[in-house]
Amino acid sequence: MATVKCSIPKGTRDFMPTEMARRNYIFDTIRSVFRTFAFEPIETPSLENLSTLMGKYGEEGDKLLFKVLNSGDFMEGVDFGQDYHKVAPQICERGLRYDLTVPFARFVVQHRDQVQLPFRRYQLQPVWRADRPQKGRYREFYQCDADMIGSTSLLNELELVQMIDMVFGKLGINVCVKINNRKVLAGIAEMIGAPDKLVDITVAIDKLDKIGLDNVRAELSERGLTAEQIAALDPVFSLNGSATEKIQQLKALFANIEVGMAGALELEELFTMVQACNMRAEVELDLTLARGLNYYTGAIFEVKAKDVQIGSICGGGRYDNLTGIFGMPGVSGVGISFGADRIYDVLTELNQWPQGLEQAARVMFINFGPAEQAACIGIAARLRAAGISTLIYPDTAKMKKQMDYANRKQVPFVAFVGESEIKDGTVTLKNMTDGTQQTVSIDKLVELLG
Repeated sequence: MATVKCSIPKGTRDFMPTEMARRNYIFDTIRSVFRTFAFEPIETPSLENLSTLMGKYGEEGDKLLFKVLNSGDFMEGVDFGQDYHKVAPQICERGLRYDLTVPFARFVVQHRDQVQLPFRRYQLQPVWRADRPQKGRYREFYQCDADMIGSTSLLNELELVQMIDMVFGKLGINVCVKINNRKVLAGIAEMIGAPDKLVDITVAIDKLDKIGLDNVRAELSERGLTAEQIAALDPVFSLNGSATEKIQQLKALFANIEVGMAGALELEELFTMVQACNMRAEVELDLTLARGLNYYTGAIFEVKAKDVQIGSICGGGRYDNLTGIFGMPGVSGVGISFGADRIYDVLTELNQWPQGLEQAARVMFINFGPAEQAACIGIAARLRAAGISTLIYPDTAKMKKQMDYANRKQVPFVAFVGESEIKDGTVTLKNMTDGTQQTVSIDKLVELLG
C-alpha cells in the first residue's frame, strides 16, 4: 500500500491538548455568561438541506456554502453542459451549515409545539465556509451564538450588549462595540433615491474598514448607483460627535423618511439604556456598519478588539421574519455570535491565558514496581473520587524519566509510594514548583491536593 501524505485541508486545524485547554476556557467563559442571562442550550446537525441554507446569506454568502454531493448514482441523467447553478441542485441536496442562526430559525419552526416563546437559546458548534484561508479566517470554525426569538423589545438588544461586555470583561479583552440599525441604512437608501439598492449599498458599505471610502464608492458605481446617488451618501459618512449627537442629526435627515426615522428612534432608545449601564466596554454608533447578511432588519452589532489588529470577534443583529421563510411569519428575533477562533488569536497575541490551564494532572504517582503500583491504584481512586485529577505513570521506568515526564506535562505535584510508605500507610508528596516534600497520611493528601 502506498504511503499517504499526512495533511489536512487548508483552512482547518488540529488542536493539541494545550490548545484545547485554552479553547475550552473560552467556551466555558462564554457558556457561563449565556447561562447567567437564562439562555438554554440546543444543538442542530452539521448538515442542513440546501433549501434551508440557500438565499439566506446574500449572493456572496451563497457562494461560500460547502455543498455535499448526493450519495449513490447522483450523476445519472445529469447534463453537465448546463450552467453550474442548474447542475448543483441536481447533484447536491445538502450542505454544511454556514452559520447557526438560519438553522436556529428552522429549528424554531420545526419544533414550534415544543418551544415556548419568547425563547432564549445558546449554541456552541462548528460552522463551515468555502472561504480563502488567511489570518483569522478559517474554513471550519466555531461560533458561540445566543439568540432571543419571539419578542421585539429593545431590552433584548441591551442584554446582548451587556453579555458582550461581561464576556470580554471576564476574558480581559478591551473591546469596542459598534452598533447601527438596518432601518437607518434603508432610510439612507431611500434618501438618496435608491431604495431598491439597499442590499448593494449595505454590502459595499460593510467593506469600508477593509477597502477604504474610494473603493467603496467604486463598488457602489459598479453596482449601478449613479454619481449623484453616491455623492448623496457623503453627509452620512461625515456625521460626527457622540452617539446622541449623531442620532439627532439622523432624525433631522429622516424628517420625511419613515423607515429611517424608525431606525433612529430605536438607536436613541437603545443608547439611552446602554449609557445607563456604565459598561466596561466602549460602545459607539457606527453608521458605516452594515453587516453583510441579508436577514438583518433592525439593530446590528460588531465587536472589535482594541489592542490587536484582527477582524470582528463578535457580531449579530435583529432579524424580523427569518422564521417566515419556513412558514412561521411575524416572529422577530435578535442574536449575537462570538467568534471563538478569533478570540483565541487575540488572547494568544496578548499572552493573556490564565495559569494552570494546561495541567492535565494535579498529581502524578511514581511507579516503582508491581507492589507499589497496586498501592498507588487504591490511593489514586481516593483522590479521583474527591475530584482531583490523578495520574499513575504506567511503566516501571527510571526515576529520571518519570520525573522528566512530570515536568514536561507541568504536573504540580509528584507522589512517591515506596516500601516504607506502604508499611506506614503514608505518601511522600513533592511540590514540583519549590522542590519541597513531605510525608503525609492519605487523608491529609486528599486535603492538601483538594
